[in-house]
This record gives sequence, structure tokens and C-alpha cells, in this order.
Amino acid sequence: PEPRGRAVQLNMFCDAAHANDHVTRRSTTGLVIFILGTPILWYSKRQNTIETSTFGSEFVALKIATELLEGLRYRLRMMGIPIQGTCNTFCDNGSVVNNVSDPT
Repeated sequence: PEPRGRAVQLNMFCDAAHANDHVTRRSTTGLVIFILGTPILWYSKRQNTIETSTFGSEFVALKIATELLEGLRYRLRMMGIPIQGTCNTFCDNGSVVNNVSDPT
């Protein structure tokens, strides 16, 4: 449908707690997505894989967060809500940010 109304800005914060389950050594993904400063989607779940490094767990967390964000953007577009630019994504691991950032 044709976008109507004022465009909304999306912000996403994501993090992973590496191997915080001491029995299975699985990491936990946590994320929250804001629209215009209001939290509208949050997620916290153990990851399906066992990662050997914090880089791996943060990378998996960012992958999960990106998939949820794509689904949310699709639903917003289907409701006719315009989205302002790209989503601001915040992650606390500099290596993951450098690895997934567009170099151009």
C-alpha cells in the first residue's frame, strides 16, 4: 500500500552473553527494537549453537536481530507506515560491527 503519515525511525540494540549457561555452554541473545523511542519488539533466548568465541556469539545475535528487523520492516510497510532510512543498529562488539559494515 501507499505509505501514509509521518515516517518512523527504527533503532535496534542487540547483545549476546557468551556461554552464560554453565551446563550447555550456550550463549544468550538479547535485543530490543524501538520505533520513535518506544520499545515495540524485544527478544531474549538461548542460541541454538555453541560458539567458541564472543565474536561468534555476537555475530549470531546480530544475525537473529537482523532477521527480526527485516520481518518488522515488512509488516510496517504492509500497514502503510513509512520508514525513515535505515535502522540504527547498536552492537557492543567492535569486531562484529567492522565485519558486517559496508566498507563503501
